[in-house]
Amino acid sequence: MSTPRISSLAFLTPGNYLDEDPYSGLEDTLRLFEFGERIGFDGAWIRQRHLEHGVGSAAVFLAAAAQRTRRVELGTAVIPIGYESPFRLAEDLSLADVLSRGRLQPGFSAGVPPHADLIGHLVFDGDWRDFDLSYGRVARLIENLRGDYLGDAGTVIHSPGNVQRPRLQPHSPGLADRVWYGGASVRSVRWAADNGLNLLSGNILHGTPSDDFGTAQLSLIEDYRRRIDASRPARVAIGRVIVPFDSADRATRERYRAYAAERHDRTLGPQGERRVLFARDVVGTAEEILEQLHADPVLAHTSELRLELPYEFDRADYEQILHDTATLIAPELGWKPAIVDEAA
Repeated sequence: MSTPRISSLAFLTPGNYLDEDPYSGLEDTLRLFEFGERIGFDGAWIRQRHLEHGVGSAAVFLAAAAQRTRRVELGTAVIPIGYESPFRLAEDLSLADVLSRGRLQPGFSAGVPPHADLIGHLVFDGDWRDFDLSYGRVARLIENLRGDYLGDAGTVIHSPGNVQRPRLQPHSPGLADRVWYGGASVRSVRWAADNGLNLLSGNILHGTPSDDFGTAQLSLIEDYRRRIDASRPARVAIGRVIVPFDSADRATRERYRAYAAERHDRTLGPQGERRVLFARDVVGTAEEILEQLHADPVLAHTSELRLELPYEFDRADYEQILHDTATLIAPELGWKPAIVDEAA
């Protein structure tokens, strides 16, 4: 079996906070982004969640994160496109990208978004079931990001002290080519490839031909690579829940083990009508984790790894997990930490 060689290491965090104190939790997440950059991570990603104690607007959060970091890529995994206006969200993302100096890595998903029965009618003027919630909504957003001029060659708009041809502002060249899609099925992976998007493949799959997670995920990635335009420098990143505890105390180690044990049964076979497959959480010492990662058939065929941090933990836990991964695990997989230029 091939040896994994990781060239890019990122983490994905849920952005949790307490109902009575959202500021402290969001500030902790911003500090985690700073910490990750300081110890050499290449990317810091946020989940977008609605009606939950998490980040409801990834674009707003990443605009703030852009002011607290200098180098690290800033990603979203993922924005459910169903609730979004393809033009207004493109404006927000473009603005955040300019503020980050071109570091945004926006990721999306299509389909009926979570909690639609509760908030669909608050988002749309009319029955949300009648609206296009498909891949086409993502495609329209990407076209907006490209910044083509609106109207014909003679169309201009007037504003105080200015006359200009109209297009989405601010225009951020290159952002449209940094869009990712969260592919968990054959159909979604093929759509991402056919439309030239980068591919995110996490620890959940559904509707695949194989009941073995590793076999199914590797098949999806191979399908994507066969279909993507060969001239497109497309990126593929995989996600794994990896929880090392070498520097953790005994109580924390037991808590981590209990977390993995509680989630183990779901990994034993397909779940539900959609036959959902879950990857196993990788929990243990660095030595134990490296043994499992070296045996991961998917990791041997990809060079970008994203740590999916558990929802239930706090910033101290996350920092310990990131530290142990960056110092004890990832270097053994060929990864080299980036260095922040303190004089920048």
